[in-house]
Amino acid sequence: MPDRMTMQDPREQYPKPPFPKQPQAVPGLAAKMDPVPDHGETSYRGSGKLIGRKALITGADSGVGRAAAIAFAREGADVALSYLDAEGPDADDVVRVIEAEGRKAVRLPGDITDEAWCRKLVDDAVDGLGGLDILVINAGHQQARDDIEEVTSADFDTTMKTNLYAMHWITQAAVSHLPAGASVITTASVVAYHPPELLLDYATTKAGIVAYTKVLAKQLMKKGIRANVVAPGPFWTPLQPSGGQPEDKITDFGGQSAFGRPGQPVELAPVYVLLASQDGSYITGEVYGVTGGTGVA
Repeated sequence: MPDRMTMQDPREQYPKPPFPKQPQAVPGLAAKMDPVPDHGETSYRGSGKLIGRKALITGADSGVGRAAAIAFAREGADVALSYLDAEGPDADDVVRVIEAEGRKAVRLPGDITDEAWCRKLVDDAVDGLGGLDILVINAGHQQARDDIEEVTSADFDTTMKTNLYAMHWITQAAVSHLPAGASVITTASVVAYHPPELLLDYATTKAGIVAYTKVLAKQLMKKGIRANVVAPGPFWTPLQPSGGQPEDKITDFGGQSAFGRPGQPVELAPVYVLLASQDGSYITGEVYGVTGGTGVA
């Protein structure tokens, strides 16, 4: 993986398309991607910004959640990982990295479209970590559909429950455990601002995440808790080849960005660390776009 401490041309720092076709069944595994994404396993270096902190991250097995989990551990935090049972092999890899840093990893496999599980998830994270002061809502469901008539009620329901309902259930359950100084970070997307025609339900939820978090930030600051949004652009994660993009679009995924390539999950990690740490002490209700030049306006 590239040395992230050395100045270099960001256009050439990571793999560029064309990529091979690589369809996967939902939810997809990072280990099966070609090229394998860089989540920071060897490239992220910590500097003690989160020593003693306790984080719960949804979708922590791969992609953005995995990059945040690795970075948080390298910065000194213990991490509870939420993921689906089918994503267990990827989660095992994350746990090994976290434990190699001498930090605690709490495994919490389960389906966040189930309200009862979401609430138990928070309780189990608090029990396993001995508290909670960072909450990262990141798990998402994305399936490309060409036409509104192809978006079934089941499709719409799964996307809404995964991306919006679970965010509400988990955050609502977590708030009573979060002390002043804690941080909530949600994951939206550039599609909240520039929605493509293939992602009707997904783009709707991502816009909802932005609005929800902005209101949440106003409420939680009364308790001394910050809440912010990260809005990624095209990032190389299992969400894409497992139906998030049509198969023929994977070969050129990210090629239309100003960089000519997709982002790698590790390139988002420093933003999550900033928003989780005391370095972000005067940041709340903000949307941080990491979009490859597209912007969030």
